[in-house]
Amino acid sequence: MNFYTGYTKDLKLRFEQHNKGLVESTKDRRPFKLIYYEACLNQSDAIKREKYLKTYHGKMFLYKRLKSYLAG
Repeated sequence: MNFYTGYTKDLKLRFEQHNKGLVESTKDRRPFKLIYYEACLNQSDAIKREKYLKTYHGKMFLYKRLKSYLAG
């Protein structure tokens, strides 16, 4: 199972772009299913959170958070 982590100001639009193949880096991994998202109050916080979630510890946080979903 592959995951995509990123930030955007418009989640609905960005998700649609990924699933329509309009994003070069993800067009070969379609279709996507949204299983988790977080909201931040500003772009700076969102970028910091994205960088953290892409680290080893951030990925472990997500796996633990989604453990019951991923096991099913």
